[in-house]
Amino acid sequence: MRLRVITTGGTIDKVYFDAASTYDVGDPQVGPLFKEANVTFDFVVESVLQKDSLQMTDADRALIRERVLAAPENLILITHGTDTMTATAAHLGDLPGKVIVFTGSMVPARFRQSDALFNLGCAVGAVQVLPPGIYIAMNGQVFPAAEVRKNRAQSRFEPKA
Repeated sequence: MRLRVITTGGTIDKVYFDAASTYDVGDPQVGPLFKEANVTFDFVVESVLQKDSLQMTDADRALIRERVLAAPENLILITHGTDTMTATAAHLGDLPGKVIVFTGSMVPARFRQSDALFNLGCAVGAVQVLPPGIYIAMNGQVFPAAEVRKNRAQSRFEPKA
């Protein structure tokens, strides 16, 4: 298996800057997390953006789509901020022949009690067994991207009502 990971920023890659008391999007964390997890599959990490998803534009989403289309791999994992993950997924909705799984985290990967590693593991498992399409893997569940929403009050993803 060869997996292309496209990173776009979001909480998963955020770094806390003590002096400024703010968070900023840092370098992609997926490579170090995969190394720490001792994964045995072939992967490439492509950093496309380093943005909070609330700052993403339609031009950013078009760039992500372009990078997915250009990828020689059929298995694509996209790390993305959770606030607009579904909006970006909607921009990719008609791409044939690829399994695309979005994931992210509610807590930065650099934090000890982050959900990042668990969500990445769920996404890696999902991308290997799902048919072509667009999915979101969060909170231990995998959803078709068009059928999920973020419940901000509960800090989780759930099926649309």
